[in-house]
Amino acid sequence: MWSNGDPITAQDVVYRWRRLVSQATASPYESYLSNMHVLNAQAIIDGKKKPAELGIKSLDTRKVEVSLDQPVSYFLQMLAHPALVPINKKDVEQFGGKWTQPANIVSSGAYKLDQWVVNEKVVAVRNSRYWDDAHTVINKVTYLPVASGTADVNRYRAGEIDVTYTVPETLFKSLKKELGPEVHVAPKLAVYYYEFNTQKAPFNDPRVRLALNLGLDKSVIAEKVLGQGQTPAWTLSHYAAGGYNLKMPDYAGWSQEKRNDKAKALLREAGFDAQHPLAFSLLYNTSESHQRIAIAASSMWKKNLGVVATLQNQEWKTMLDTMHTGNFCLVRYAWIADYDEPSTFLNNFLSNSSENTAKFVNADYDRAIHTASAGTPAEAGKFYQQAEDILAQQVPAIPVYYYVSSKLVKPWIGGFHESKLGFFYTKDLYVMKH
Repeated sequence: MWSNGDPITAQDVVYRWRRLVSQATASPYESYLSNMHVLNAQAIIDGKKKPAELGIKSLDTRKVEVSLDQPVSYFLQMLAHPALVPINKKDVEQFGGKWTQPANIVSSGAYKLDQWVVNEKVVAVRNSRYWDDAHTVINKVTYLPVASGTADVNRYRAGEIDVTYTVPETLFKSLKKELGPEVHVAPKLAVYYYEFNTQKAPFNDPRVRLALNLGLDKSVIAEKVLGQGQTPAWTLSHYAAGGYNLKMPDYAGWSQEKRNDKAKALLREAGFDAQHPLAFSLLYNTSESHQRIAIAASSMWKKNLGVVATLQNQEWKTMLDTMHTGNFCLVRYAWIADYDEPSTFLNNFLSNSSENTAKFVNADYDRAIHTASAGTPAEAGKFYQQAEDILAQQVPAIPVYYYVSSKLVKPWIGGFHESKLGFFYTKDLYVMKH
């Protein structure tokens, strides 16, 4: 049941899915149902059909039926995503844009929203109506929006925080030595990258994009600037996603000197040299870590290629708005897998994807991804490789490194386990006597 005691029904699921693809909602995640190949999803997103025509219907109060326009082998994995969690229709319609406020929101999870103080804290309390509340232990959880990794650690040391968001690279070695098992490092299906606006000169020229990819010494960034177990990235899907182990491009095996020489040749072909250097703005969201990586990247491009990258930072929400309006040249971004399969990364570069802020358009790429999604996992690998080969030459974004997740966790927090998608749940945790 909902946190207000009303029953959760199949109609709530249908309402949520229709709302996701409705043009009135304008969700950045609207493409998710299209990528899942739910019948009519793309036509609704394009305004050619109505949300009521989406391929989902309730058979009774407990069952929904979903119709797809083709088979999708990873369909069940895609279902387990926050964008598809049911929401309460009466709640949304009664409160409109304020339905997520603590006094208004009706929810279905192990916790319900109690306080939301912008830039200070979000507090959730135990939901006694949650279906598995009998196995929930912690009564209240407070989330703190801390932009500075150093401040995060300081508050952890002061006993104000039990689990940090991350561990700053500059403090990682000393904290590992000092705190030992309190430093948790886990694999994470995520890729850090710099995304081009491919419709904006000079980045509408793939030679320029490839040159900047080649001129970045990713080993130094992964091993020296970060140094927590991150590895250099040469593909835009995580190498371990779905167990496919797609091949890296040939230039991944070159020496950095050879990559620099090729990059300089490409820039000369595109009209850039010492007399006419390439200059642009590199945008990143405010964070000590992103700043350090951006400084390293701009220094490498200057030293290796004579390229001038001016650094610019914005707060996260502002940066997302900037990306979706296309008002950027090159922007720091990343993708954490929504499910364990290469398409979760590769769908972002489909021509019709609402997440395609690079504005990348390539018919062969679209065809490869759509063909892969229709096949068995064994068949899909060939087409995912074709797609990655296209990205390796067209470079709508520069893959920089593959993530790990690093956190400080107090020794009295029991039940902590972070999935490779980066999730851990308070409902699984407990506090031991200390």
